[in-house]
Amino acid sequence: MSEAPGGQAGHAHGVPAWLRPSQGEHRWQMSTAALVAIGLQLVVPAALEMRPGFVLPTLEGLLLVALWVADPGRISKRSTAVRTVSVLLVGAISFANAWSLALLMHGLYTGKAGQSGGPLLLTGAAIWGTNVIAFGFWYWEFDRGGPAARASGSHPHPDFLFPQMSQPELASHDWEPQFFDYLYTSFTNATAFSPTDVMPLSRWAKMLFLCQSAISVITATLVVARAVNILR
Repeated sequence: MSEAPGGQAGHAHGVPAWLRPSQGEHRWQMSTAALVAIGLQLVVPAALEMRPGFVLPTLEGLLLVALWVADPGRISKRSTAVRTVSVLLVGAISFANAWSLALLMHGLYTGKAGQSGGPLLLTGAAIWGTNVIAFGFWYWEFDRGGPAARASGSHPHPDFLFPQMSQPELASHDWEPQFFDYLYTSFTNATAFSPTDVMPLSRWAKMLFLCQSAISVITATLVVARAVNILR
């Protein structure tokens, strides 16, 4: 008699935890990151916000509350509505940050922004940090169908290859990727401008890596170069 992949038989045959059904990861990791992203948007100068400035942060807060109400605790409910709300939240964060970045780049090009080095560096850091969180969300949301699908163990082919997957002896028997792993991946890709220890496997993952690296290079080059020029 065969057992489900998450049962004792699956464990005995050496099926790694990231391929077995699980309880799902706690929602507090992604919720904390979302709150940080919303906070970073609030410190961006009003001239770089979509008017009125409170609309998108308020929408993001409402979407986050809706996620907690619909699927509290652990992320395990495979629901189209919950998935849609989660994607809308990530999309709103990404859109707001892209809007601020575009206005900052235009202001630097025309000379209307970046008149003071210190505030420019803080603004650039807020936009860059929000970008790291946003791409971390995208990686987390779409790898193997999203967190709920990963918890069900229904998607055997990963979009990202973590070191613990290729060298399982280096991790605990119940290791599986969670939000912080994707956030770390996003941070290292944004700082190194290339993959480090986590490799993108699918074409969409490689394309997201490419886009994030390009945005990070442009942000760092424009902001830092302008700030250094001012502070001299």
